[in-house]
Amino acid sequence: MAGAYKTPGVYIVEKNAFPNSVVEVATAVPAFIGYTEKADNKGTSLADKPWRITSMSEFHEYYGYRPKDLFDITDLPAKEEGKPTPVSDFKIGKSEYVLAEKDPRYFLYYSMMLFFKNGGGACYIVSVGTYGQSIEKPKLAGGIDKLLKEQEPTMVVIPDAVSLAEADCIALQQASLMHCGSQMKNRFSILDVYNGYRDRKDPAAGDCIAKFRNALGTNFLNFGAAYYPWIDTSIVQTSDLDYNNLTDVAKFKEILTAEVNQSPLAQDKKDSILAVIAKVGVEGDPSKPDYLSHEELHKTLFVVSPGYGNILLTIKKKLNLLPPSGAMAGIYTLVDNSRGVWKAPANVSLNEVVAPAVNVTHDEQEDLNVTTSGKSINAIRPFIGEGTLVWGARTLDGNSLDWRYINVRRTMIMLEESVRLASKAFVFEPNVSGTWVTMKSMISNFLNGIWKRGGLAGASPEDAFSVHVGLGETMTPEDILEGIMRITVLVALSRPAEFIEITFQQQMQKS
Repeated sequence: MAGAYKTPGVYIVEKNAFPNSVVEVATAVPAFIGYTEKADNKGTSLADKPWRITSMSEFHEYYGYRPKDLFDITDLPAKEEGKPTPVSDFKIGKSEYVLAEKDPRYFLYYSMMLFFKNGGGACYIVSVGTYGQSIEKPKLAGGIDKLLKEQEPTMVVIPDAVSLAEADCIALQQASLMHCGSQMKNRFSILDVYNGYRDRKDPAAGDCIAKFRNALGTNFLNFGAAYYPWIDTSIVQTSDLDYNNLTDVAKFKEILTAEVNQSPLAQDKKDSILAVIAKVGVEGDPSKPDYLSHEELHKTLFVVSPGYGNILLTIKKKLNLLPPSGAMAGIYTLVDNSRGVWKAPANVSLNEVVAPAVNVTHDEQEDLNVTTSGKSINAIRPFIGEGTLVWGARTLDGNSLDWRYINVRRTMIMLEESVRLASKAFVFEPNVSGTWVTMKSMISNFLNGIWKRGGLAGASPEDAFSVHVGLGETMTPEDILEGIMRITVLVALSRPAEFIEITFQQQMQKS
């Protein structure tokens, strides 16, 4: 300023020619919470610490590999009066058997595989424990609290929640919704339906959807979405498994021995196969010519014993049954990056998915999508010639005209967070018309760019949005005396064409 000049000379004064701009925040950065093999960064512990990764190779580096899933083999129990008929997992000869997973099922690793296979990118991992530990609600809930200080995550996914007891799973999902809708207000929760691999008419477990809706409550439903059913995937391959996935070696050898003895093979061939089976679980002498390493023994058993192949296929099928939240986080990321957050994450095929665990029909989806309780559940359905598609785009607040659709809720989160962060530069600036005009121009320019990309509905910018600020318009003299600047932003968000009605009508012949 001229009053500051006291020595004669030439002074250069630079002035900014352009106003501040709003930078669009990232919309597809999920945070996964669960159990891992390890949590280590070259000697530094990553336990209970949100850590950003961008690929599965980085996950392997910091958090290790898949869990060692163990299974018990038992004979098929006899039918009891008044109870459902037991179902066997596999059959060898005339005998039927059941395979039951022994330890808690850790879903995080497999969900990460699904996430990256379906278009996932940058994400955060919160490891709350390691394999071998019991899955506990307080630990997983503590993982949610660790995200309070992280600004970047925009989604919360907890695949291991479904390994808890049903009441604990629901309580954890309620905590996730509260974190997104009350504490942070800038992220979205993707939920799995407990026992979502079962049919709704399953007599043993009851209606899993009704139980989910009844227990979830009514708070912050527009900050979350749920998907049904679970999905049969191809993440786990037979080559990833062997007899070390079984807990009872003696029972395993007994089953294969019975299979060989019942086979029509010549006795000398039976004896050679039985000799191979006898080596399972017994450490041999590497110097002897008949010694078989673990890998050689596994390959030999797979060739000579059909029963062994059946056991591994059954284990593979059970491990490939996964909750869909990890895949959906990948779909959200894929759609956001290719079309924008304003495009509904639906009518998109799922990769590495063989089929849904339950085939939901057109009529059965009616109650999932539209219900009196308003808690819409998005269906995952198979379509001939198209594969497995996500066939729903509703939040859990399905009765709300404002927040019925996932893309509407997430688009508003993006707009609010982008403008909020850009507006921090004007905190403590003079609350006068010059500041108001600058902020109005900044927000309008940002929204105009979103409209041009198809994020807002309207034939012109005036139809798509409007920004209001000023004394007598959004503020009173008392507001200014109290240091409050009020800005009102109106936006017309695009909504998906969920129902398309095409009318056909006959007309009179004209010639």
